[in-house]
Amino acid sequence: MKTLTFQVIEGVDKGRIFRDLPIPVTIGREEGNLLRLNDERISRFHAKVQQEDGDVILTDLESTNGTRVNGSPIQIRRLRAGDQINVGRSMLLYGTLEEIAARKATERPTAKAGNVPTEGITTPGTVPGDDLNFDLNAISQTNGVSDRTAYDWARTESDLPPLPQKLSPSQSARLAEIFDFLHRGLTLATENIQANEEGSEVKIAFAEWQTIQATQMFLARYMRAVADPEHQPDY
Repeated sequence: MKTLTFQVIEGVDKGRIFRDLPIPVTIGREEGNLLRLNDERISRFHAKVQQEDGDVILTDLESTNGTRVNGSPIQIRRLRAGDQINVGRSMLLYGTLEEIAARKATERPTAKAGNVPTEGITTPGTVPGDDLNFDLNAISQTNGVSDRTAYDWARTESDLPPLPQKLSPSQSARLAEIFDFLHRGLTLATENIQANEEGSEVKIAFAEWQTIQATQMFLARYMRAVADPEHQPDY
């Protein structure tokens, strides 16, 4: 029997993983939901996920604040691995890392990864007239050779590096603050992204793209500070 996995990437329950849930799955804040979230903006029984003819179907149960998939409001929608589901203030990622990697492997890349148009940008901070479009499944090319590093990134749970053990309470608190800061930056950058019907391409505004790059820059600074304790990040 097929089971479903949802990962909470935003909201009070962020970081939780609901693994191998048997179908059907109801989502809500009330006891009795297989996927129960501590979010006051979620209805008691907010949405339902079921299977029909091999498809996984998400249905909004006339919730107060509605349900979105990949940024678009829905009443009923077929789910595919990697889809983002917004309910209340919470965001769920549907599928395991393996299922998401399998979907990426079956979809043909159509664009060069990281190809950011610069036409019309003359000075830092200048916003181009159009938003940017990115293929979620693109493979970059270097001298005509595909670079699959980004394409194969984090395919399984075993790809995740382990956290350091036996941290002091002070170290744990500081690390949590850094993670929360970086997570907040990515959340702000991605909360307004719009995906196409298939969920294979997204449209991102220039301002949000700059926020993603800033988050990447902060990560690079922290990494350098860890490798070289004498060097501290420039804030």
